[in-house]
Amino acid sequence: MPPLRKSYDAIVVGAGHNGLTAAAYLARGGLSTLVLERREIVGGCCVTEEIAPGCRASTTSYIASMLRPTVIRDLNLSAHGLRMVPCDPALVVPFPDGQVVPWWADRARAIQEFRTLSARDAETFVRVDEQLKKLARYLQPFFLEPPPEPSFRGAEGWWELLRVGKRFRGMTGEEVAQLVSFLTGSLGDFLDRNYESEKMKTMFLANNLYGKHGGPYDPGSALGLLFHLLGGGDGEVQGFYGHVIGGMGAITQALASAARKLGVEILTSSPVAKIDVRGGRSRGVFLEDGTEISSRLVLSNADPKRTFLGLVEANQLPEDFRHAVAGIKMDGPSAKVNFVLSEEPRVTGMPPDWTPPQRSLFTLVPSLQFAERCYDIAKFGEIPEELWVDCVVASNVDSTLAPPGKHVMTTFIQYVPYRLREGTWDQKRELLGDRVVKKIAQYAPNVPNSILARQVLTPLDLERTYGLTEGNIFHGDLSLDQLFFMRPVAGWAQYRTPIANLYLCGAGAHPGGGVTGAPGYNAAHKALRDWKSGHIKKPAA
Repeated sequence: MPPLRKSYDAIVVGAGHNGLTAAAYLARGGLSTLVLERREIVGGCCVTEEIAPGCRASTTSYIASMLRPTVIRDLNLSAHGLRMVPCDPALVVPFPDGQVVPWWADRARAIQEFRTLSARDAETFVRVDEQLKKLARYLQPFFLEPPPEPSFRGAEGWWELLRVGKRFRGMTGEEVAQLVSFLTGSLGDFLDRNYESEKMKTMFLANNLYGKHGGPYDPGSALGLLFHLLGGGDGEVQGFYGHVIGGMGAITQALASAARKLGVEILTSSPVAKIDVRGGRSRGVFLEDGTEISSRLVLSNADPKRTFLGLVEANQLPEDFRHAVAGIKMDGPSAKVNFVLSEEPRVTGMPPDWTPPQRSLFTLVPSLQFAERCYDIAKFGEIPEELWVDCVVASNVDSTLAPPGKHVMTTFIQYVPYRLREGTWDQKRELLGDRVVKKIAQYAPNVPNSILARQVLTPLDLERTYGLTEGNIFHGDLSLDQLFFMRPVAGWAQYRTPIANLYLCGAGAHPGGGVTGAPGYNAAHKALRDWKSGHIKKPAA
């Protein structure tokens, strides 16, 4: 279907959740807005897709945690069908000795469970949990506003200093030291300092480091402890984890519905070939079929490398900027394997009186040392024989995903290489799938003989199918040198780009990856402020 007009106030490239969020806010601000999506469905990496007849899975992202409550409320997503059910327990770790440890949402119940591991660690947990949640609350406001920009000078610089400084009003010197330690320190060192039980340490490991480079003892790996305690869900609960009824695609379907209600036009199967840039200013886009669509604004939900090294001609950007973008660390370290099963996985040691929703997730990573070895193997281009596998049996919570007698299980694989030392991912795809099955069978022996269908998404598949450069689910690694005012690159962290009227609204911008909607929200508000201030000039003919 062709666009309804030849010119719009704003064009958004990519209908991932951030692109849809940005489009909705632009339209809410009065701008005629068009979203262009290369795939036949909206959602980007936040989708629900059929992987076997009648069986649907969250093929890529799979648990809702940090979707901004402001976005949920502003766009009234519940009225557009969004429903999230809290995961409780939020985390389950089966250990090789047959013990299964849950992390219950209720803190008193969680503490009681942790006492079975170590009475001392259970008491430490109370202190550490309060400390982490307080530090996370200091970071929370930065998610829905531009990051600090140290390059500002004069009055603008003073205002920036005041804006950032007020967020830390009341913070003690000790808390500043703790925050710096979390930003720069390692998860493993933090856990070793505070906990004695290896199983207790593994509980913290099991919900951190997803999609990141580096093992648990790498500097900066402690940051995930704070990120996962940011408020999420419509109740703004710290540390929220939720199943989405209808799969993760229900989030983007709700966003698309809300955007359309606000007047946004969304075109699928409409890949953008090039952003039209002339005279240092974006003027619209060219589609792969040759269609030209003009606009005053362009917001790209594609990752920085795809945007600036692929959609924008090289001679339209400063060479030092292109060099900085080319240096962004991608090299995605994760994969997905999705299953249709004839029976629910029976995890050894899982209590028989647990309900199906309580049996809906389990993480297979036995220790910090195991995780460190996995990363050491993967970083040299090898597929680890023993893998870190995170499993979600979504059909235990949402019966609409599979017909009676069938079950849908998604698995996220941490620490596989994008670049293989030998062979190709097309050659090694099934090897990865087989190793995932082997790992699961160690904990749920009935799984191998119950597999009816299997979908393996390697890092290369994530790139080719979902448009993630080098298969990186976060549009760039979440390391300290690629966060805050360094994201996507130094000097360009506030959504604007070296090209006037072109903005970055995806996970490659602050605050980064995950299904949050924050980059889309922030980029749209930046663009709207520029529009209202007269900063956006209509391109000359």
